[in-house]
Amino acid sequence: MYGWIWRHLPGNAWVRSIIALVLVLAVVYALFQYVFPWAEPLLPFGDVTVDGASAGGAGAGQ
Repeated sequence: MYGWIWRHLPGNAWVRSIIALVLVLAVVYALFQYVFPWAEPLLPFGDVTVDGASAGGAGAGQ
């Protein structure tokens, strides 16, 4: 797939590299601005299963 994209970009290797970098930055920007904020409420990262009432256990300093 990347070879197909590389072959279809215009210019020499330097121009292709710059265009490829711009394309990668555009994809990263789109992911951070649109895809990740949309998907964040759907992910279970806010479901905390640790009970904060106990002070014992691993890492309690004993």
